[in-house]
Amino acid sequence: MADQPIVRLKNVGKSYGPVVSLRDVSLEIGSNEIVGLIGDNGAGKSTLIKIMTGVESPTSGEVFIRGERVDFSNYSVKRAHELRIETVYQTSSLGIKQPLWRNFFVGRPLTNFLGFIKVREQKRISEQIMRETIGFRSAGIDVDTPVGRLSGGERQGVAIGRAMHFDSDLIVLDEPTVALALSEVEKVLNFIRSIKENGRSCIYIEHNIHHVHAVCDRLIVLDRGQLVLDCETKSMSYTELVDFLRDLHFRDDQETKIAS
Repeated sequence: MADQPIVRLKNVGKSYGPVVSLRDVSLEIGSNEIVGLIGDNGAGKSTLIKIMTGVESPTSGEVFIRGERVDFSNYSVKRAHELRIETVYQTSSLGIKQPLWRNFFVGRPLTNFLGFIKVREQKRISEQIMRETIGFRSAGIDVDTPVGRLSGGERQGVAIGRAMHFDSDLIVLDEPTVALALSEVEKVLNFIRSIKENGRSCIYIEHNIHHVHAVCDRLIVLDRGQLVLDCETKSMSYTELVDFLRDLHFRDDQETKIAS
């Protein structure tokens, strides 16, 4: 199974009544790669991710996880977690008044045979995640530090570290640098790089093309629900990518004017 992609979509479509969100999308997400998912608002990015992660079912087509066809009658977010697919959203679901160690295990605590939380074990693992997985080195931050005292970039690091700890081999990041200062953005980009360094894969959804081009191995572009680009980043310079997206936007504008 090592040569199987983690996720493969075959001719996937999704409609909401008369509104078509995805049209005949086929793509693969392989092992140990960072894939940038790019597209304007309404391009279908969110719908694509919701199908991959068990939030919604496709109207047509098939999805395979490590070669096994997904039965959407039994597929859910919980099942996606069991299949080692995690999502980190823009506003991470962290308890800002709770310490780091509680946030690492929220919803999935370690318990003994009586059902009591193994606090010492959770703190030990949280310390390991902080230092070894996501590389927290800031003075004054330890496992008992409330999340509210962390910067925006550091909070995203906690969410990414949590996803990596729960044995996920595909982590979906939904615009993790939104509203962050430049210094914080660089922290998040380093966290994204650490995903690959730890042998995992990542789908990185982002509007800032410069960030995508800087950290991703592959580029996927959606336009009005269709896959219009799937290539290795090294095959396209940043300037070429910007020109491609500009031309795409221009064509869309022209088609819209003609249709109206």
